[in-house]
Amino acid sequence: MQESILILDFGSQYTQLIARRVRELNVYCEIHPYNKIPEITPNIKGVILSGSPHSVREKDAPFPELKDIKGKMPLLGVCYGAQLLAHFFGGEVAKSDHREYGRALLDFVNDKNELFKNISLGSQVWMSHADTIVKIPDTYKIIASTADVKVAGFMVEGEKSWGIQFHPEVYHTTEGLELLRNFVHTICGCSGDFTPAHFIDTTVAELKAKIGNDKVVLGLSGGVDSSVAAVLLNKAIGKNLYCIFVDNGLLRKNEFENGLHSYRDMGLNVKGVNASQKFYAALKDISDPEKKRKAIGKTFIEVFDEEAHAITDVKWLAQGTIYPDVIESVSVKGPSATIKSHHNVGGLPDYMKLKIVEPLRALFKDEVRRVGRSMNMDEALIGRHPFPGPGLAIRILGDITEAKVKILQDVDAIFIDGLKKDKLYDTVWQAGAIFLPIQSVGVMGDERTYENVVALRAVSSTDGMTADWCHLPYEFLAKTSNEIINKVKGVNRVVYDISSKPPATIEWE
Repeated sequence: MQESILILDFGSQYTQLIARRVRELNVYCEIHPYNKIPEITPNIKGVILSGSPHSVREKDAPFPELKDIKGKMPLLGVCYGAQLLAHFFGGEVAKSDHREYGRALLDFVNDKNELFKNISLGSQVWMSHADTIVKIPDTYKIIASTADVKVAGFMVEGEKSWGIQFHPEVYHTTEGLELLRNFVHTICGCSGDFTPAHFIDTTVAELKAKIGNDKVVLGLSGGVDSSVAAVLLNKAIGKNLYCIFVDNGLLRKNEFENGLHSYRDMGLNVKGVNASQKFYAALKDISDPEKKRKAIGKTFIEVFDEEAHAITDVKWLAQGTIYPDVIESVSVKGPSATIKSHHNVGGLPDYMKLKIVEPLRALFKDEVRRVGRSMNMDEALIGRHPFPGPGLAIRILGDITEAKVKILQDVDAIFIDGLKKDKLYDTVWQAGAIFLPIQSVGVMGDERTYENVVALRAVSSTDGMTADWCHLPYEFLAKTSNEIINKVKGVNRVVYDISSKPPATIEWE
């Protein structure tokens, strides 16, 4: 079994980031809610307790069952996790005189301790807590402090247990990755063999064993996740993989034709289905974003189900589910109310009677890209910006018509092609155009016009959880606006969205 680190989640906004950092060290890890601890098997080499928005001083503070963990295997408590190890085992945590948030410097470090090996005196760390450990149990020893936080790090004598008050997973903790390396490599003894090549070899072998000679159907979207899943499955089962690429009429300009061509060049057994008119009919006169999503999801299922039934003896449905989807569906906070209705984990309905196979469900998005590159997939596909499942339907505010889609496709193509030509595309996390439900007055030639307004949106991000608007060069924006207004009939005004997430979202709907 793959050696791994178990991360127990107490609801912190940073829990996924802990996992991302551990994975950067080529060590596999999984996040589980603190109250749903999996069986502790020999492949689990250590446990990390995450931070939390809760306080250990609360009446019903989250507290995990640690009898099979603490004192029996390496354990690291981070922020709330550290306070938990202090408060519930004989120490004391009190409300801070002031909220300790932001950058701090370590003014005491026991660099002889395994956890703090190669961590510098004066190293910058990131604090985010309203409580402070004011007393540690008798068997605990302080191994790091800052000017304001005496117990910034501690160890438990006679155990491989540690606690740190700061967050090593955030970029502001400058030597945080080194500290995590000390924990997972030195203390837990992980070999660091979780590489893209290792993942590909083991996944292909597992898929062969699981699927055998059965047939598998997979819906391709043109995106990174479904494409990488398809190539992995193709390596394992070849022509027994049946890919279906549905044109819902809401893709980018020429994306269906180009995507189909690319998939066939990759050696995939793929069928293209042009169902755009069915989707337009289903969306007629619908303006509410959630109703749009539901209409698109329902129509996709109908189209996909019909095409899947045309293939005899299909036993499996493959999906491009990735790890953040899995985490969100089993969150410590309960299934998120914001999971989009067209993209719940589990996917298509029970009546399809197919077993599910999800080759990427253990990976984050950046890891999916690395796996794709290791399989020599086209960089244009692997580096593709995220694109919403409902496509341009949620970039057209208001009702959907074929004419609006055509306008937005033309605008989007000019914007995206321009980013690529000016070598800006790879500096942007996600970009697109939005068709606004307003018209504005303009002048073209000697005539007054009353036409549509479009907004351009480009953001930088690492994972989409937060995002900042991109400071694209004025010259580029001027050139792009001019080209759109001159070439796209029906648009006479272009605006640029300079909102960040939060409070705004990346998409407008």
